[in-house]
Amino acid sequence: MAATALISTSVAASVVLTGIAIPAAYAAPSTSAVIAEVYGGGGNSGATLTHDFIELANASGSAYDLSGYSVQYLPGSPSASSKWQATALTGAIAPGGRYLVQEAAGTGGTTALPAPDASGSIAMGGGSGTVALVSGTTPLTCLTAADCAADSRIVDLVGYGSAVVREGSGPAAGTGNTASASRAASLADTDDNAADFTAGEPSPVNSGTAQEPEPEPTEPGPDRIHDIQGTTRVSPLKGATVTRVPGIVTGVRTSGSKGFWIQDPQADGDAATSEGLFVYTGSAVPTVKAGDSVLVSGKVAEYYPGTGSQSITQISGPTTTVLSSGNALPEAVVLDADSVPDAYVPTADGGSIEALTLEPATYALDFYESLEGVRVEVGDTRVVGRSTEYNELWVTTDPDENPTARGGTIYSSYDTPNPHRVKIESLDSAAFPKANVGDELSGTTAGPLDYDSYGGYTLMASALGTVVDNGLEREVTRKQRKRELAIATYNVENLDALDAQEKFDRLAEGVAVNLAGPDIVMLEEIQDDNGATNDGTVTSEATLTRFTDAIVAAGGPRYSWRYVAPQDGEDGGQPGGNIRVAFLFNEDRVDFVDRGTDATATTATEVVKTRKGAKLTYSPGRINPTSAAWEDSRKPLVGEFTFRGESVFVIGNHFASKGGDQPLHGRFQEPTRGSETQRHLQAAEVNAFVKSLLAADRKAQAVVLGDLNDFEFSQTMDILTSGDTATADVLTPLITKLPAAERYSYVYDGNSQTLDHILTSPAVRRAQLDVVHINAEFADQASDHDPQIVRYDVKQCH
Repeated sequence: MAATALISTSVAASVVLTGIAIPAAYAAPSTSAVIAEVYGGGGNSGATLTHDFIELANASGSAYDLSGYSVQYLPGSPSASSKWQATALTGAIAPGGRYLVQEAAGTGGTTALPAPDASGSIAMGGGSGTVALVSGTTPLTCLTAADCAADSRIVDLVGYGSAVVREGSGPAAGTGNTASASRAASLADTDDNAADFTAGEPSPVNSGTAQEPEPEPTEPGPDRIHDIQGTTRVSPLKGATVTRVPGIVTGVRTSGSKGFWIQDPQADGDAATSEGLFVYTGSAVPTVKAGDSVLVSGKVAEYYPGTGSQSITQISGPTTTVLSSGNALPEAVVLDADSVPDAYVPTADGGSIEALTLEPATYALDFYESLEGVRVEVGDTRVVGRSTEYNELWVTTDPDENPTARGGTIYSSYDTPNPHRVKIESLDSAAFPKANVGDELSGTTAGPLDYDSYGGYTLMASALGTVVDNGLEREVTRKQRKRELAIATYNVENLDALDAQEKFDRLAEGVAVNLAGPDIVMLEEIQDDNGATNDGTVTSEATLTRFTDAIVAAGGPRYSWRYVAPQDGEDGGQPGGNIRVAFLFNEDRVDFVDRGTDATATTATEVVKTRKGAKLTYSPGRINPTSAAWEDSRKPLVGEFTFRGESVFVIGNHFASKGGDQPLHGRFQEPTRGSETQRHLQAAEVNAFVKSLLAADRKAQAVVLGDLNDFEFSQTMDILTSGDTATADVLTPLITKLPAAERYSYVYDGNSQTLDHILTSPAVRRAQLDVVHINAEFADQASDHDPQIVRYDVKQCH
């Protein structure tokens, strides 16, 4: 251990505790002028001091000019008629110095204050009140914490006692006639009065009193990291202040949620208690470095990064003492096929698992939680989720975990969420590699284990392995034969006429080359002609013109198109984008049957039975567009086509997204999939329409396709395909005809899964489905979905 000079650092932080509404910071946590002590009991019963006072301090290395400033006071429980009272200030606070403001005297007390630097006549409350340091002398007007947080003139603010106007989780507690509220000697400001101030005997100091810094204790306090972490997901010391917690710094995060991880090399022997912990420094960049031996004091908090997520146990508002530097890092825990359990998580019947004692030898999520903040490592792992623009990728610690043919990990049921998946991020984002699914992250990747609402447990790598390119190639499907009808579905990810030409060209190449120019292409996420600009535009003519021109330039056919423009702002998606589904079709191969020129966004198409079979009242048309099933969601588009003399009904869909569902890795188990409710209604609407089509013509050729935002094993699919009680299913999901390891068109959090589908009615026979993998597995992608194509001979359907 290389000894260094004893260094004491104070870092500022602000924390958001779940369930507590905390206003925005008053300016930012101050690193210069702060309110150091407030006392409103001067001259009251039992008081020794004759006057109330406010003491300021300067934590910086430069003088802080108070010219034109004031200190102001507001009663602790203000009414609508309450007014702020102000005392003007002059002079400056010396670097590291104090500044004493004397306020009103009471009728008692025996001891005068030290000579004040400024004087006022404010009669402050002894048990409750709010004091602000203000740039200016005009009285404030805010009467709530939120309104005061929005006033940029406030440099610092302290609510004490039961004050409703305060910073952070609560006011400074314990004040009275014999007790003031004092900031710690370090002057750390986290914008949380309850955490920053403690009650004690009043100790007024003026600018003429020399301040001798108190030596920092070098012995650990009573609490260790494993005491803070405990044996469940929530700290038994949540909300408590801990002092001088020892640990070795194992990683430092200088962007985003700033802070550092510490780990106690002296484990307690309990596998359920983590020996690692995150220290949250808020807006302040940490001054420590990996290998520092430190003592950390602060408040224990649980931070929830997202709705339904688990929490991160951390120390907030820290004061850190560096004892020495250059220490060896604790040995990393290896994550591999043997160490990570195959069972994913205990159940709580949909409730929270936070109070359950961790069983790290039984459940994967318990195992990861028992290592929260601990230094872990993986080696020579398979990449199962591409590297993203957010400098992250996913690996599996088990090479045999449900592999796809192209190197991913298949997600095949709610009961098998693939527990060996781990997200990798780098503490040095500039060096983050590009990786595709199926590549290998070779060598040692090591760092603290963090938790994120996007992806769950995350290895924050301070040492990153090397990506070995395993040569994943984009697929190209075969060209349809002359007698085969080829129909594709492709989610083009919010395409609009203002997008860069590169995006159009990449997507067009997918249609012209990789899909080999299908006869019909059903597109999802076509936006209006000016995209997210919210000005009432609903047409997509310019968008589709650019796209079809790009397809021709890529060697594909000249496509025509049909769509029904939505009502402005009624179909969900990106605000202003007016997302919709649309048909492209090659008129050299197929004919579109246009029916009904008076259809609008709210006009429903229906099936009519004729002597020659079924026909639509409107083509293109929408399925029951005023139904509650489609509220704030894309409406299905139905088109009637003819190919080689046969009618084909194509139903294009983009069901409601999964947004808002509880995550697989969250604290609620099993997670609630609330978004399913709307998709179930949507599936029932499409199912009813297909049944009406088959009732008019049992041999009708129907192809239902699109981004259904649900899995082949979901209840959504059961509702969509189900027949009447005495009949077989009315639709066949073609993805289920593929081998299990090929059933995917999307990769999310390292799980290869199916959200896009093509289904066919009973009359459609010998249909061949191909999922053409060109996007989802690649770091460089034109869309986040892979397209699908079905080919079949329409003459073999009778």
